[in-house]
Amino acid sequence: MLFSNHPGAGDQAARSKGDNDLSFNITTEQAVIQGGPAMTASDQATSNQILAAILKSLDDDKAEDIVQISLRGKSEMADHMVIASGRSSRQVAAISEKLTERLKADLGVLCKVEGADIGDWVLIDAGDVIVHVFRPEVREFYQLEKMWQTPVGSASAR
Repeated sequence: MLFSNHPGAGDQAARSKGDNDLSFNITTEQAVIQGGPAMTASDQATSNQILAAILKSLDDDKAEDIVQISLRGKSEMADHMVIASGRSSRQVAAISEKLTERLKADLGVLCKVEGADIGDWVLIDAGDVIVHVFRPEVREFYQLEKMWQTPVGSASAR
């Protein structure tokens, strides 16, 4: 989705539609228009800083079974993936909400979020780090970690 550099009447509708698009990119000028922090390229948080903030937030909010997976060399979409569980839909939604608030306040990272209204599986796109927060039953069903983790040994046990 592209925006012109000049805010106009159509920009608000376009921004609202783009708020649900995980691949939505925002410029510094648009962040200021939307009330977000203005950051230059040199001010932007590194993927390792974002990852550290995410892991701390998840720990602070009592997320369980936190798994960190490096995606460097495996995928172009991000540098890291983090998978965690909450004990209930309510906790999953709360963990996700607090995480996005902290990333915005502390690092100026604007996240795209999917699934927070239901709370079974929340996907948070923080740019270089993708976060999945699951209810335990949903996490067990999808077994996302198994798709991305490096296999141990040359032959798998059956």
